[in-house]
Order: sequence, then C-alpha cells, then structure tokens
Amino acid sequence: MAFKGLPSVLAAGVEPAAVYPALQEACWWHSFCCWFVSSQKSEGLSSTMAYLLMFVTLLHLITLAVLFIATMEKSWWVWSSTESSDLWYNCRFDNEKEAWSCESSKETEWLQAVQVLMVLSVVFSCISFLIFLGQLFTMSKGGLFYLTGVCQAFAGVTTFTAALIYTLHNKEILEDSRELNTGYFGFCFFLAWVCVPLLIWSGIMYIHLRKRE
Repeated sequence: MAFKGLPSVLAAGVEPAAVYPALQEACWWHSFCCWFVSSQKSEGLSSTMAYLLMFVTLLHLITLAVLFIATMEKSWWVWSSTESSDLWYNCRFDNEKEAWSCESSKETEWLQAVQVLMVLSVVFSCISFLIFLGQLFTMSKGGLFYLTGVCQAFAGVTTFTAALIYTLHNKEILEDSRELNTGYFGFCFFLAWVCVPLLIWSGIMYIHLRKRE
C-alpha cells in the first residue's frame, strides 16, 4: 500500500484504524531492511579484516624465516661452487671429508656494521610479532597496531641499511680475500634485499590494521 501522506488519506475518508496497521507494517519492514543492510556491511567488513589479519600474520612469519636464513646462512659472497663467505665465516668444501670447513671471517668495521644491523632486524621483527600477539589479546576493539608496525618497519630499515653497506663496501669487507671479480653475490644477499620491501610493507599494513572482535 502506497502512502502519499496521512492527511491526504484521512481527507479521502479512510478510517485511521484501517491506516495504522499498514503504516506500522511499512515502518517495521523499513527498519528490518535497514538492520539487514547494516549487519551485512558489518559482517563483510569483519570478514575482510579477519582475512587481512591472517594474511599479515602469515606474511610476518614468512618474512621472519627468510630474514633469519639471510642472516645465518653461508652464502653472501660466492667464490666458487666449493667456497663461499657469509657474515660470520669463510667456508670451503673439503672433498676428502665431504663436508664444509669454515673459519671465522676477518672482522672489519663494515662487516661488524652489517652483522649488527642484520641481527637487529631479526630481533626487531621478533619483538614486533610478540607485541602483535600481546595487542591481539589485550587491546580494545578498534585499536591500531601502531607499535607493531613501527617495529616491523624499523626492521626493514635496518635490513636495507645492512644490504646497502654490503653492496657498496663488499671490497673492504672481503679485503683479506682474493679479487672480487672471481666471485659474485650469494643468495643470502638477495634474500636480504627481498626482505626489505616485505618488512616495510607489512609494517605499513600493521599501522593501518584495526582490531575487531
């Protein structure tokens, strides 16, 4: 039943008792439609935030694993298929023993800087994840993960600085070794560079992520 206005209906001689039930039914239907639309929007938004939360958590764990491998594995500079250098050791494959034989790298200022920065990046990424778990269970609804995002982004900055130093000063870092034209950057070096955008991106996502029940 369409209503052009209650006064016009009454003027047409329609009894109020006949108008009010239909009017109440129309108001009830309008209220139900408004509630249904708003609930669907809320459920859709909550579902989206839940998927985003799972994605960010998975991205954080994968990035942390890759960052740890880049820091600890023995392939920042490869001399040959049987010899390589990392942030901590110079390693050579012993064919007789069929095992890697490693000795500590010569400490230089640039190497120490890269070591400290890479360790800091791992530590800050771990701290970021622990803070995220703490905020997930203690923070009130609607809160932002600012501290988590800042720590994660800082881990990205330290990784970027370490990789940049190794890129520009690898000659000084490997000064006790042979000519650099006989070798090339190893996969750990490239993993460090891959971690840079992942850490910064996940940090930005944390900053814009809101907690929802």
